[in-house]
Amino acid sequence: MEIPAELAKTQERFFGARGRAFIAALPERAAHFLKRWELRSTGPVTHGMCALVLPVERADGTPCVLKLQQLDEETAGEPVALRQWDGDGAVRLLEYDEESGTLLLEGLDAGRDLSGVPVRDGVAVIAGLLARLTALPAPAGMRELGGIAAAMLDETPVTVRSLADSADRRLLLDCAAAVREVAGEPGDRLLHWDLHFENVLAPVGGAGREPWLAIDPKPLAGDPAFELLPALVNRFDAGDILWRFDLMTEVMGLDRERARAWTLGRVLQTCLWGIHEGERTPDPVPAAVGRALLAP
Repeated sequence: MEIPAELAKTQERFFGARGRAFIAALPERAAHFLKRWELRSTGPVTHGMCALVLPVERADGTPCVLKLQQLDEETAGEPVALRQWDGDGAVRLLEYDEESGTLLLEGLDAGRDLSGVPVRDGVAVIAGLLARLTALPAPAGMRELGGIAAAMLDETPVTVRSLADSADRRLLLDCAAAVREVAGEPGDRLLHWDLHFENVLAPVGGAGREPWLAIDPKPLAGDPAFELLPALVNRFDAGDILWRFDLMTEVMGLDRERARAWTLGRVLQTCLWGIHEGERTPDPVPAAVGRALLAP
């Protein structure tokens, strides 16, 4: 099996020695699960940021996807969320190995995501899926938005001092102020956290039980208003920010002010990550969203 170089680089960057060990073990791990679950490889491997994805089929010819990834705080919640949704708006989980984090998923068309549809239609699809996915309560033990928000608020004053530009400092402080207004009620719904255009796929052959299904959740328990930013920044156009925001809040039935506050929280989270990774200024795309939502 040829391991994608970009996946190896990502594992090295985020996990160091553990990432190198993960990459080295992938061929053997894939072979193990092909045998264990009686699967046959049907095409070349693909990958996301941190997972290797292998198209396969079961002995009866059913198309599936074998997903091999490292277990961490984010990926540990994926099978829990997929079981909770049980295929309603999301890809269906067929098998899961708890020790390794390996998943066998319903087969979807990796070549047909929302990048190929008009932006307005894509945003509407994402909003509709999120309305359904976030209607369910988060299972017990899921990581919680409340803790994430508290950590962001603690980090902001320290991080702001590292920024040279006063406008950048003001952006982060204003985002933090908005989060502080809602942090006491972080919510308890099951969130996908990363539903953007590439994380919505069509069924194989274009005909299936639903026209579009969500994949690759990084779930947590919280307020559905924390879900909006990925669909605001993917296929980004500064002129689209406000109509995308309004469309999503309407379809999802969100209070606009709470949605604004939690979206500013998501802007803050993204900017803090970038600065911690060595960026000297906030990421310009989420920063543009933040400034648009903060404008009078």
